[in-house]
Amino acid sequence: MVFHHYEWFIGLRYLRAKRSQHFISVITFLSMGGIALGVAALIVVLAVMTGFRAELQKQILGVTGQLNVRSNAGSVAQYPRLLAKIDKHPQVTGAAPFITGQAMVQGARGSLGTALRGIDPFLEKNVSALNANLVYGSLDDLRSFGIILGRKLAFNLGVEPGDHVAVITSAGNVTAMGTMPRMKRFKVVGIFDSGMYEYDSALAYIHQSDAQALYRMEPDEVSGIDVMTPSPDLALKVGKELAALLGSSYSVQDWMQMNRSFFRALQVEKATMFIILFLVVVVAAFNIISSLIMVVMEKGKEIAILKTMGATSNSIIAIFLINGGVVGITGTLSGLGLGLLLAFNLEAFLGQIEKLFSIQILHGEVYFIDHLPSVVLWTDVGWIVGISLLLSLSAAIYPAWRAAGVDPVESLRYE
Repeated sequence: MVFHHYEWFIGLRYLRAKRSQHFISVITFLSMGGIALGVAALIVVLAVMTGFRAELQKQILGVTGQLNVRSNAGSVAQYPRLLAKIDKHPQVTGAAPFITGQAMVQGARGSLGTALRGIDPFLEKNVSALNANLVYGSLDDLRSFGIILGRKLAFNLGVEPGDHVAVITSAGNVTAMGTMPRMKRFKVVGIFDSGMYEYDSALAYIHQSDAQALYRMEPDEVSGIDVMTPSPDLALKVGKELAALLGSSYSVQDWMQMNRSFFRALQVEKATMFIILFLVVVVAAFNIISSLIMVVMEKGKEIAILKTMGATSNSIIAIFLINGGVVGITGTLSGLGLGLLLAFNLEAFLGQIEKLFSIQILHGEVYFIDHLPSVVLWTDVGWIVGISLLLSLSAAIYPAWRAAGVDPVESLRYE
């Protein structure tokens, strides 16, 4: 549809209300503001949800591999054979054995329940970001009777690098008095900070040989094998191929399957937030309808005069589509600019608020992470802008159709 110059002129002129029509102008600007706030809120919230998911994915994959291979019979026996078989896959960039178990770790401030992970320091570098997350020490320092603690765990235990802790497991010796817990002393050789409270407060690493001794496992026995591929997106495909290669004796899970309920909850929450905030744009669109209907009522005589001067119904429709379209486009573009400005500077903005009011908005104990990541997906932005513009233009259709139906004879009968 091609708009003529006079249609643009009249459509834009109707945005500026006379004094007697000041209320209509207020509604128009409120509609514009509502669309802008709705679009901005949608961009920021979806960017935060996407950033939260990306940050959690990064932190989870920093501790475990993209794929996890375990034996259906329990622990993996003769793991070097399995490791060699996995390494032959062309898209496997790293594989490392691990042993997991629960333990009590005793330090200067008492004892805490801990998830203990036995690793091969040399191979672990290929499947996790542990070495990069270390704030003290390195994986090369992890030898027999050495232990690496999460930063928060070390703080809660009251220990520092060089101190000793006692590790107690239930897999002890059976005596006439019952099972006696097994206890060994370890030297703290490293502190890591993954950025995720759940790991930093309850995870510790020891050498694989020490874990085998603590949990009474054979030298060639482990809990499973972590596997890394060139990209997390390839994990599902490679996992299926490994499952077929290894046979029914082993189960292969990718990182999404291991955290399925968590990531699904994030996906549902993102969709829910989109729907809730989209209602703000819908309400603003209804404001456009109401303001344009009032304009049609106020401008009835002017519309009649335009028709008597030769303006067609299509021209009248065009005038009001321009009016509603300008409101929608202006509101959408304003919201786009505001939303992107906030999304790209969100952490700095929140940092200033926390500093100003001396508060912490995000606590790692509650939200897993202590900062607010923001990742803008341009596909999300495109959908938000497109839907907002479509809704705004659609809102102008009924008032435009009603304006086109004004009867000049009836409107000017008593003039």
